[in-house]
Amino acid sequence: MWSYFWHIAFTALLTLGRLTAGIQLDINDPNSIKDAAATAAYGMMTYYHGNESGQIPGKLPGTWWTGGEVFMALVQYWYWTGDTSYNDVTKQALIWQKGHNDYLPDNYTQDLGNDDQVFWGLAAMTAAELNFPEDEEVSWLALAQGVFNTQAEKWDPDTCHGGLRWQRNSWNGGYDLKNSVSNGGFFQLAARLARYTKNETYTEWAEKAFTWATSVPLIIEKGWTINDLVTVESNCQAPNQMQWSYNYGIYFNGAAYMYNLTNGDTKWKNVVEGLLNTTWRNFFPQEYGGNIMVEPCEPQKQGVVPCDGNQSTFKSLVTAWLAFTTTIMPETLDQILPKLQGSAEGAAKQCSGPSPDKICGQRWFLDKYDGVTGLREHMCALSVFTANMVPFKTGNRDQGPLTADTGGTSKGDPSAGTGSRKPEKDKPREITTGDRVGASIATVVVVEQRKKTEIEMTVLLMVTPDRMSKRLNDNHPGRDYYVFLRAMGVASDKRYDLHATL
Repeated sequence: MWSYFWHIAFTALLTLGRLTAGIQLDINDPNSIKDAAATAAYGMMTYYHGNESGQIPGKLPGTWWTGGEVFMALVQYWYWTGDTSYNDVTKQALIWQKGHNDYLPDNYTQDLGNDDQVFWGLAAMTAAELNFPEDEEVSWLALAQGVFNTQAEKWDPDTCHGGLRWQRNSWNGGYDLKNSVSNGGFFQLAARLARYTKNETYTEWAEKAFTWATSVPLIIEKGWTINDLVTVESNCQAPNQMQWSYNYGIYFNGAAYMYNLTNGDTKWKNVVEGLLNTTWRNFFPQEYGGNIMVEPCEPQKQGVVPCDGNQSTFKSLVTAWLAFTTTIMPETLDQILPKLQGSAEGAAKQCSGPSPDKICGQRWFLDKYDGVTGLREHMCALSVFTANMVPFKTGNRDQGPLTADTGGTSKGDPSAGTGSRKPEKDKPREITTGDRVGASIATVVVVEQRKKTEIEMTVLLMVTPDRMSKRLNDNHPGRDYYVFLRAMGVASDKRYDLHATL
């Protein structure tokens, strides 16, 4: 086992020797893959200062949800490579940001979306499934359950017959949207909890969440297309049809867990296969050989808006989910592995930048470093490198993510995040008619207060949508408000009198 100091020193020297030639990756050699992953991990962590004196553990530049992605990627890095170098900082971050065991920390709660929260929950679930070393304070499984419980409470049957809104609070921009990643994250988390615990309530919620997504035009079963979001104003019948890879990944991986849980139910087999086929078509274009992952925002062509900070992370999530899909649904390996291998080889060519913190670029389909670099680009390279360890895993771990029955040691708390503690045997609280009535009353109160607040706190602005998007983004960094405004029917070539909430 390397010490942290020697690991960093060795990786830095290794990295400096590769700056001009790129990472020399042999996709058939596990040691070569581990070296590539170590280089990318080191580059990624040059952007993290949360473990330094006076800094906040788990906090990274940009949006809060990125931390959930980063530390989930590091849990996976440890699992696939066995390198423990980043375990302590990962554990510290996942615990520090836990809030009240629900990943709703007080410093961020007022401004969080359901998607922000769920990525930390999925990080904790990943740690539970992989037996990542736990802190005595709280278990990884309990943290995942806390996220599930607080999201189940936000299920909204009063508009569009269900679903989660994008934002948790009515005063945040995007509250009137229901998007695929929030609902897909809830579905995946429920599916994974169901598989780990064998608790039927989680299974029922996973079924319910998926069925709802297909009842509105988020998931289109004919052709297996996933739209980005729908608006409450349209009764969830006017979708934004933007195509993003993580929407597909979050659903096909959740469906793979359901397939595994149900011992090969044809329903879930069809879902996984259908969504994978669309993923190959949309994000592994034949233009670049068909085996290299490309986001729609990456090619610098006329009319293509460059990837923002959120979109630059999607490849990290999808490649990790592809890897775990092969472990819980082994029949997918033959079609997934060539995509992971081709993408890793492309990423290795991109990892030829001028310094350790700028070594990995963004566009894997280019043969040379593209200069588009940062924490997110290194995270994507890290994930695709570690995903390629799938064929080489040996020992107990090669059965994929664990459950309570197959060696998982993380112990749960079904009441996590609810403010009370109950015996382990209790089921998560089910939604009742009384809950729905109470939620309706609370919604009326919130809406009336919101109207009053908007009247008192708004100013009339003459703006174009791009300026309004910037104004909103300044207040809530990382939100894709331009897409939000377009979804609400605001065209980019017109000017509008808009009441902008300060």
